[in-house]
Amino acid sequence: MNGRGNDRRSLVMLVSSMLIFGTIGVFRRFIPVPSAFLAFSRGLLGGLCILLFLRLKKRKTEVKLPRRTLLCLIVSGALIGINWILLFEAYNHTTVAVATLCYYMQPTIVMLLSPLVFREKLTAKKAACAAVAILGMVLVSGVAGGSGTQGSSFRGVLLGLGAAVFYSAVVIMNNMIVGVDPWRKTYIQLLSAGLVMVPYLLLTGGVDPGSFTPLTVVLLLVVGIVHTGIAYVLYFGSMDGLRVQSVAILSYIDPVSALLFSAILLQEPLSLLNIIGAVMIIGSAVVSELETPGS
Repeated sequence: MNGRGNDRRSLVMLVSSMLIFGTIGVFRRFIPVPSAFLAFSRGLLGGLCILLFLRLKKRKTEVKLPRRTLLCLIVSGALIGINWILLFEAYNHTTVAVATLCYYMQPTIVMLLSPLVFREKLTAKKAACAAVAILGMVLVSGVAGGSGTQGSSFRGVLLGLGAAVFYSAVVIMNNMIVGVDPWRKTYIQLLSAGLVMVPYLLLTGGVDPGSFTPLTVVLLLVVGIVHTGIAYVLYFGSMDGLRVQSVAILSYIDPVSALLFSAILLQEPLSLLNIIGAVMIIGSAVVSELETPGS
């Protein structure tokens, strides 16, 4: 795949999916339901959308999976659900921009864990990128500037980092689950992410029926169908026409667009330290993805 060029149609599909993902924080602001219910809706609707897409495409989904593989997919799906809850709660406690930047510490976490989990060597380049990202996280959190570290805002930072940790676990597990079509892997994980929320919702009292206004229902459908089902269809549909490195680098359109959308649509300000931290986090992640000539 590395040797292929980039197809224009695939490029449009990938960029579109990243821009859709980048707006989810904005939509969360206007959905007055608990984060667990939003995760339940997103997982169930998104999983059903992908399953319907596969049926329309007449792709096989009934081949029996080994029990161990199925269990790993369900567990990783549960981790996705927890990751979503933490991220949605982070949006409630801090700005969309800060929550998103905390969440995008995930590549750095995976990079630092790779020597332990995959026995990969941590090169000097990757170690430097990790250090820059961590310093950028300090600036984003507000610790360096003496602001944004108290109360609700600091909880948002911690929740965003917690979401990054759980998503890192999902990425690591996905690398260990081999021999499963990515489409099938995704719909099983999404359905698991949604269904694992049911016991939690029952134990916590579920959701207030009064919160289901017509607008809320529409926004829930948009997050489930557009932000999850359609976005994943576009994302996976772009894979065959793009180089691996192009996919990795273009994926950072998601956090960059999230920052822009939050500033333009929600009027959320970013301090100078926040902006510097954002550049350090996203920039270090992009640089770590770049191939070294001759490697």
